[in-house]
Amino acid sequence: MYFPRPLRPSLKWILAVAMLAIATPQVAQAEALLVVEADTGKVLQADNATMPWYPASLSKLMTAYVTLKAVKDGRVSLDTLLTVSPTASSQSPSKMGLRPGTQVTVDNALKMMLVKSANDMAVVLAEGIGGSIDGFAGEMNQTAQKLGMTQTSYVNPNGLPADGQITSARDLAILARAIIRDLPEYEYFVHIPSIRFGRRITQNFNKLIGRYPGADGFKTGFICASGYNLVASATRDGKRLIAVVLGASSGRMRAIRAAQLLDRGFANNGLAWLRPSLGTVDNLVPIDTTPPNLREEMCGAKHKRPASDEDGEDTVASAGAGTNGDSGVSFFASGLQAAMPTKPADLLAQPAAASEPVVVYTGPTKTGAALIAAVEADTEKLQPAKRAKGKHTRVAGKKSDAADDAKGDAKSASKSDNKPVAKPVRHANAKPDAATAKPAADKPAAAKPAGKPAATAKPAAKPKAEKPKAEKPKADAKPAG
Repeated sequence: MYFPRPLRPSLKWILAVAMLAIATPQVAQAEALLVVEADTGKVLQADNATMPWYPASLSKLMTAYVTLKAVKDGRVSLDTLLTVSPTASSQSPSKMGLRPGTQVTVDNALKMMLVKSANDMAVVLAEGIGGSIDGFAGEMNQTAQKLGMTQTSYVNPNGLPADGQITSARDLAILARAIIRDLPEYEYFVHIPSIRFGRRITQNFNKLIGRYPGADGFKTGFICASGYNLVASATRDGKRLIAVVLGASSGRMRAIRAAQLLDRGFANNGLAWLRPSLGTVDNLVPIDTTPPNLREEMCGAKHKRPASDEDGEDTVASAGAGTNGDSGVSFFASGLQAAMPTKPADLLAQPAAASEPVVVYTGPTKTGAALIAAVEADTEKLQPAKRAKGKHTRVAGKKSDAADDAKGDAKSASKSDNKPVAKPVRHANAKPDAATAKPAADKPAAAKPAGKPAATAKPAAKPKAEKPKAEKPKADAKPAG
């Protein structure tokens, strides 16, 4: 094409446009993506970043922030005991399933909420800190306004579907920065790799933890209307980035998207002159519209079962297909970044790095022998249910936010932690344990006359046995109940 000399573009300008075209990722229409620098708030990439979105269990990040601010301000302590109410106990899965009246510390409730995404523990914290769900939601909204989260409103502390529970990628990045800035002494809560309750181990649903180099936070979320959401952070060479992914098609895809965003952000310094400045996250202009509703796409009739983190190789293939730009960036930016040993999809397919699960338990804060005894007690409480549901219990830690963030939707709940988690733990504080223990104690008592006198007694009993036989089953039936 011929350009008149005054309008003829320079070679550098053409090269810059071409490189930007290659470097810009192909974004699915129903996704919001954002990556920012944690310390400065500088935006490195933003796609639909100010589109209103349903937060799902990412709401628990604000629940954690308000709770930990209350701890820091001295209103409560991490050792404060809170009681599971009937309202908390009735929440949809994913949950710990503790029975009403059970007590748990703020510390343990936070760990259960952030690692297992336990909806019942979010309500326990809300009622303990704010007096009620509504009272705590008011504190969440006041805090959001103070932080500049102008697109956010909360109705409940756990993100279960509710009218008016809305946020955006922009606001979630602002919240993540606030946690890093305001609560550095409590930040470990957002990157615990796994927890152990009794013998049951639950891995963090954030697949970057223990897999992606430098990953150090935050939280996942899912309801049918929102799709799969993730706020993630990572640090390399003293530089920390925050990535937000909203509306991914699966738990695995949201992790791959976040890893791609982080990779691109860490590699972006050498190409910064090619990109127009996007300013800081606070200055992104909100879009005035309604949140997209992905219910049909995620949980509609065409899906035989709800989407989950266990989508398999098809998800990885589709992730690779949508990242043609990455190879171009790597080509032009060679020498500007350390080569990653594997692609994000391959990296996240590997097992998480080995780590010791953090022990959580019911009751007051315990240490030493008392802690060991508490763990054994919780283990004993879980055993009867675990024997009955052994297969499901083993899978529990792997289930994704289809359980993780517990849609209030029956279809989504069916693929969740619903069975493996709620049922075993419902027995956790139940009397059936004691009842089960009694028959075990009765059997040895019945076996005591195992010596010679018993042998003599048996023949004597046999002639009369046919009449009393009707009574013996009655006696045996009592322990069985």
